[in-house]
Amino acid sequence: MGIRKAEVLERLRDYIDTVAPFVGDKLPAERQLAADISCSRETLRAALAVLQAEGELWRHVGQGTFRGSRPIARPVRDMILLEATTPLDLMEARVLLEPPVSATAALRRVDDDLVLLNQRVDACRKARDRSACERADDAFHQTIAHVARNPVLIALLRYFSGARYRPVWQREWDRTYRRLGVNEFTETHSEQHSIIVGAIADRDANAAQVAMATHLEIVSKAMRVTNQ
Repeated sequence: MGIRKAEVLERLRDYIDTVAPFVGDKLPAERQLAADISCSRETLRAALAVLQAEGELWRHVGQGTFRGSRPIARPVRDMILLEATTPLDLMEARVLLEPPVSATAALRRVDDDLVLLNQRVDACRKARDRSACERADDAFHQTIAHVARNPVLIALLRYFSGARYRPVWQREWDRTYRRLGVNEFTETHSEQHSIIVGAIADRDANAAQVAMATHLEIVSKAMRVTNQ
């Protein structure tokens, strides 16, 4: 690779470490990636091909680009479950699971976790469109699962994340935030994220659980109102 391509590859590595730090995290679309690291899509694809050959990324037509090596094929029964999941089913499951996960994160967090969580909140505040809001929100919630340091919980939250990128969820998210406006996410919801992080920082498991439950109930209510 020439100097220019080598520079782009280095910027891409740094960018991925920020937006998709965990195996299984989804990267933004090519157009967004190229804009964010200031290169052409042709140069970007060459850099992506290098990282894919190294096992740092894997790509699936129609689904996107993901951090890590290509996983073993998902069982058919799991695919059926994903396709049968409605957005409100997913929100109900998240309301049941994520508050206790946040409580566990409060008990197990270390100082470095707080740096990453605050970066996630900052990314939420800086989101400028629906797609950026979705990516930032997904990254925030997955990061909390990683802070809880339980591989089963991490896998479950990643499973939920996969459902969020299905067209039916994307349509629902789009409808909800078209009605509420992006500022609802960058201001109100991001402030709720900040409260959750504050409770985790204080190692207050009960406050973290309540803050997450309150946040998800607000999101769930907004989606139900949209469907009325």
